[in-house]
Amino acid sequence: MRSLKKFIQRLNLNNNKMPDPIIRHAGVQDVTFGSNVKVTEPVNLYSCTIGNNCIIGPFTEIQKGVAVGNNCRIQSHSFICELVTIGADCFIGHGVMFINDDWKAGRPAKGNRALWKETIIGNKVSIGSNATILPVKICDNVVIGAGSVVTKDITQVGFYAGNPAKKLRDLNVNK
Repeated sequence: MRSLKKFIQRLNLNNNKMPDPIIRHAGVQDVTFGSNVKVTEPVNLYSCTIGNNCIIGPFTEIQKGVAVGNNCRIQSHSFICELVTIGADCFIGHGVMFINDDWKAGRPAKGNRALWKETIIGNKVSIGSNATILPVKICDNVVIGAGSVVTKDITQVGFYAGNPAKKLRDLNVNK
Protein backbone atom coordinates (compact mmCIF):
# COMPACT_ATOMS: atom_id res chain seq x y z
CA MET A 1 0.00 0.00 0.00
CA ARG A 2 2.87 2.37 0.76
CA SER A 3 4.36 1.87 -2.68
CA LEU A 4 1.04 2.75 -4.31
CA LYS A 5 0.83 5.96 -2.26
CA LYS A 6 4.38 6.86 -3.25
CA PHE A 7 3.61 6.14 -6.88
CA ILE A 8 0.54 8.40 -6.78
CA GLN A 9 2.57 11.14 -5.13
CA ARG A 10 5.24 10.89 -7.81
CA LEU A 11 2.58 11.26 -10.49
CA ASN A 12 1.24 14.31 -8.67
CA LEU A 13 -2.24 12.81 -8.45
CA ASN A 14 -3.07 13.96 -4.94
CA ASN A 15 -6.49 15.49 -4.36
CA ASN A 16 -7.85 14.00 -7.62
CA LYS A 17 -5.73 16.38 -9.73
CA MET A 18 -4.92 14.45 -12.87
CA PRO A 19 -2.36 15.77 -15.35
CA ASP A 20 -3.73 16.63 -18.78
CA PRO A 21 -2.72 14.01 -21.33
CA ILE A 22 -1.35 14.82 -24.76
CA ILE A 23 -4.03 13.57 -27.17
CA ARG A 24 -3.07 12.66 -30.72
CA HIS A 25 -5.92 12.06 -33.10
CA ALA A 26 -5.86 9.23 -35.60
CA GLY A 27 -6.61 10.11 -39.15
CA VAL A 28 -5.22 10.69 -42.61
CA GLN A 29 -2.63 13.46 -42.95
CA ASP A 30 -0.33 14.44 -45.84
CA VAL A 31 -0.86 11.18 -47.75
CA THR A 32 -0.28 10.87 -51.49
CA PHE A 33 -2.94 8.54 -52.91
CA GLY A 34 -3.04 6.93 -56.33
CA SER A 35 -6.35 6.46 -58.13
CA ASN A 36 -9.10 4.10 -56.97
CA VAL A 37 -7.82 3.68 -53.40
CA LYS A 38 -10.24 2.46 -50.72
CA VAL A 39 -9.56 3.21 -47.04
CA THR A 40 -11.77 1.94 -44.21
CA GLU A 41 -11.59 4.12 -41.12
CA PRO A 42 -10.43 4.36 -38.45
CA VAL A 43 -6.85 4.44 -39.70
CA ASN A 44 -3.68 6.34 -38.93
CA LEU A 45 -1.97 7.20 -42.20
CA TYR A 46 0.53 10.03 -42.35
CA SER A 47 3.13 11.31 -44.78
CA CYS A 48 3.13 8.09 -46.81
CA THR A 49 2.43 7.15 -50.43
CA ILE A 50 -0.27 4.66 -51.46
CA GLY A 51 -0.32 3.42 -55.07
CA ASN A 52 -3.25 2.90 -57.45
CA ASN A 53 -6.02 0.38 -56.74
CA CYS A 54 -5.02 -0.26 -53.13
CA ILE A 55 -7.27 -1.24 -50.22
CA ILE A 56 -6.37 -0.26 -46.65
CA GLY A 57 -8.31 -1.96 -43.86
CA PRO A 58 -9.43 -0.43 -40.55
CA PHE A 59 -7.19 0.00 -37.51
CA THR A 60 -4.11 0.16 -39.74
CA GLU A 61 -1.19 2.49 -39.16
CA ILE A 62 1.13 3.46 -41.99
CA GLN A 63 3.88 5.84 -40.94
CA LYS A 64 5.91 8.62 -42.52
CA GLY A 65 7.91 7.81 -45.63
CA VAL A 66 6.31 4.40 -46.31
CA ALA A 67 5.65 3.65 -49.99
CA VAL A 68 3.00 1.09 -50.97
CA GLY A 69 2.96 -0.03 -54.62
CA ASN A 70 -0.02 -0.42 -56.93
CA ASN A 71 -2.69 -3.10 -56.45
CA CYS A 72 -1.90 -3.86 -52.82
CA ARG A 73 -4.27 -4.92 -50.08
CA ILE A 74 -3.40 -4.17 -46.47
CA GLN A 75 -5.74 -5.87 -44.04
CA SER A 76 -6.93 -4.56 -40.67
CA HIS A 77 -4.78 -4.05 -37.58
CA SER A 78 -1.50 -3.93 -39.51
CA PHE A 79 1.38 -1.66 -38.51
CA ILE A 80 3.80 -0.42 -41.16
CA CYS A 81 6.55 1.70 -39.65
CA GLU A 82 8.89 4.21 -41.24
CA LEU A 83 11.55 2.95 -43.69
CA VAL A 84 9.28 0.30 -45.25
CA THR A 85 8.75 -0.01 -49.01
CA ILE A 86 6.14 -2.46 -50.33
CA GLY A 87 6.16 -3.42 -54.02
CA ALA A 88 3.20 -3.86 -56.36
CA ASP A 89 0.53 -6.60 -56.18
CA CYS A 90 1.20 -7.41 -52.52
CA PHE A 91 -1.11 -8.74 -49.82
CA ILE A 92 -0.49 -7.84 -46.17
CA GLY A 93 -2.68 -9.95 -43.85
CA HIS A 94 -4.46 -8.95 -40.66
CA GLY A 95 -2.22 -7.84 -37.80
CA VAL A 96 1.09 -7.89 -39.68
CA MET A 97 3.78 -5.93 -37.84
CA PHE A 98 6.78 -4.34 -39.50
CA ILE A 99 9.70 -3.47 -37.22
CA ASN A 100 12.45 -0.95 -38.04
CA ASP A 101 14.31 -1.10 -34.71
CA ASP A 102 16.31 -4.30 -34.28
CA TRP A 103 17.52 -3.44 -30.75
CA LYS A 104 21.16 -4.02 -31.75
CA ALA A 105 22.19 -1.71 -28.91
CA GLY A 106 20.35 -3.97 -26.45
CA ARG A 107 17.53 -1.48 -25.95
CA PRO A 108 14.99 0.46 -28.02
CA ALA A 109 16.32 3.21 -30.30
CA LYS A 110 13.92 5.68 -28.63
CA GLY A 111 13.33 7.57 -31.86
CA ASN A 112 17.00 7.65 -32.89
CA ARG A 113 16.53 7.14 -36.64
CA ALA A 114 20.24 6.43 -37.08
CA LEU A 115 19.62 3.09 -35.35
CA TRP A 116 16.61 2.16 -37.52
CA LYS A 117 16.89 -0.11 -40.56
CA GLU A 118 14.82 -0.33 -43.73
CA THR A 119 12.59 -3.11 -45.00
CA ILE A 120 12.00 -3.66 -48.70
CA ILE A 121 9.20 -5.97 -49.87
CA GLY A 122 9.30 -7.03 -53.53
CA ASN A 123 6.39 -7.40 -55.94
CA LYS A 124 3.76 -10.14 -55.64
CA VAL A 125 4.55 -10.86 -52.00
CA SER A 126 1.83 -12.20 -49.71
CA ILE A 127 2.31 -11.96 -45.95
CA GLY A 128 -0.03 -14.00 -43.75
CA SER A 129 -1.87 -12.69 -40.70
CA ASN A 130 0.08 -11.87 -37.55
CA ALA A 131 3.47 -12.20 -39.21
CA THR A 132 6.30 -10.03 -37.89
CA ILE A 133 8.73 -8.60 -40.40
CA LEU A 134 12.04 -7.39 -39.00
CA PRO A 135 14.32 -5.11 -41.09
CA VAL A 136 14.88 -7.32 -44.16
CA LYS A 137 14.66 -7.45 -47.94
CA ILE A 138 12.16 -9.88 -49.47
CA CYS A 139 12.42 -10.67 -53.19
CA ASP A 140 9.48 -10.89 -55.62
CA ASN A 141 7.04 -13.84 -55.61
CA VAL A 142 7.22 -14.90 -51.98
CA VAL A 143 4.56 -16.14 -49.57
CA ILE A 144 5.10 -15.69 -45.84
CA GLY A 145 2.92 -17.96 -43.69
CA ALA A 146 0.65 -16.66 -40.95
CA GLY A 147 2.40 -16.03 -37.64
CA SER A 148 5.88 -16.21 -39.14
CA VAL A 149 8.79 -14.08 -37.96
CA VAL A 150 11.05 -12.97 -40.80
CA THR A 151 14.49 -12.27 -39.35
CA LYS A 152 16.72 -12.54 -42.45
CA ASP A 153 16.62 -11.45 -46.08
CA ILE A 154 14.65 -13.70 -48.43
CA THR A 155 16.39 -13.92 -51.80
CA GLN A 156 14.69 -16.94 -53.40
CA VAL A 157 11.13 -17.35 -54.65
CA GLY A 158 9.17 -19.64 -52.36
CA PHE A 159 6.86 -20.28 -49.43
CA TYR A 160 8.34 -19.42 -46.03
CA ALA A 161 6.95 -20.01 -42.54
CA GLY A 162 7.97 -20.39 -38.91
CA ASN A 163 9.92 -18.56 -36.25
CA PRO A 164 12.37 -17.81 -37.66
CA ALA A 165 10.84 -18.12 -41.13
CA LYS A 166 12.45 -20.81 -43.27
CA LYS A 167 11.80 -21.87 -46.85
CA LEU A 168 9.33 -24.76 -46.93
CA ARG A 169 8.93 -25.16 -50.67
CA ASP A 170 9.23 -23.57 -54.07
CA LEU A 171 6.40 -21.63 -55.70
CA ASN A 172 5.43 -22.07 -59.32
CA VAL A 173 5.24 -18.48 -60.53
CA ASN A 174 4.49 -19.43 -64.14
CA LYS A 175 0.83 -20.26 -63.41
